[in-house]
Amino acid sequence: MIELEQLTKKFGPVTAVAGIDLKAGVGEVLGFLGPNGAGKSTTMKMITGYLAPTSGRARVCGHDVETQTLQAQAAMGYLPEGAPAYGDMTPRQFLNFIAQVRGFSDAAAKARVDAAVGKTELDPVLEQPIETLSKGFKRRVGLAQAILHDPPVLIMDEPTDGLDPNQKHSVRALIRAMASEKTIIISTHLLDEVEAVCTRAVIIDRGRIVADGTPAQLLARSRHHNAVTLTLPAAQAERAKAKLKSLGPVASVEQSDISGTARLSIFPKNGSLLIEDVSALAVAEKWDVKELYAEAGRLDEVFRALTTHDATRAREART
Repeated sequence: MIELEQLTKKFGPVTAVAGIDLKAGVGEVLGFLGPNGAGKSTTMKMITGYLAPTSGRARVCGHDVETQTLQAQAAMGYLPEGAPAYGDMTPRQFLNFIAQVRGFSDAAAKARVDAAVGKTELDPVLEQPIETLSKGFKRRVGLAQAILHDPPVLIMDEPTDGLDPNQKHSVRALIRAMASEKTIIISTHLLDEVEAVCTRAVIIDRGRIVADGTPAQLLARSRHHNAVTLTLPAAQAERAKAKLKSLGPVASVEQSDISGTARLSIFPKNGSLLIEDVSALAVAEKWDVKELYAEAGRLDEVFRALTTHDATRAREART
């Protein structure tokens, strides 16, 4: 559904996207992750035909975005950063306009608008000028226009930006509901969003893909993958650490103290499972356990390890 071959974009001496190769198929919700300036939005703009690549190729549903632009754009819905719309229109007027642009009229247009409004819960503000709406409702108007024609491909830049927790939950539920029949790419800074809705995550740094896998695969790269947290009285901590370090699968134990209790972080060797061994040891030693759980991993830890900090990029740019 989406194919990128050595997709590259340069702005003068600056290379924003540096030869990305990527394929995404039906049923995939692909999360684009990366620090600011990594090339996420530029890549999405090239997929949608908003920006022409310096070199390389993008295809959507088999259509070359540069040479078959209208066919490619007809197959996709696009929610750009900021969700731009005509502020003096109401959501109803704007969506009716989008329906006409997409080739629908009369009953078909009404049906498409009604469906998009229902999915994005816009009924309370349908007759208000868009410029008077909250950021969250403006975002939902943008999402409604993107899904109005029921496209097989959805490209969304920060789809839940500005939404409150309830609104985020609704939009994420909508993405999951649509996912089985579409190819969806979302750019996001929210790592919990990747775990909530994405079947695959791509991390971009300096215009290049530095990681590509399922959320579970990326979590497995975290130092905290399968690590165990054990909280017990501080008086029991030293003996507990000695016993834990004697377990074969344990690589290290780290301690932090909170209000008379000790929190022990127990790290495995080679990502092995520890929770059963630690639990059995705690029972055998009769520790006064306050808390005991295993971690899947920390996506923010993987993100930081693979990407370049803003300050580092700024120093390199000066030199």
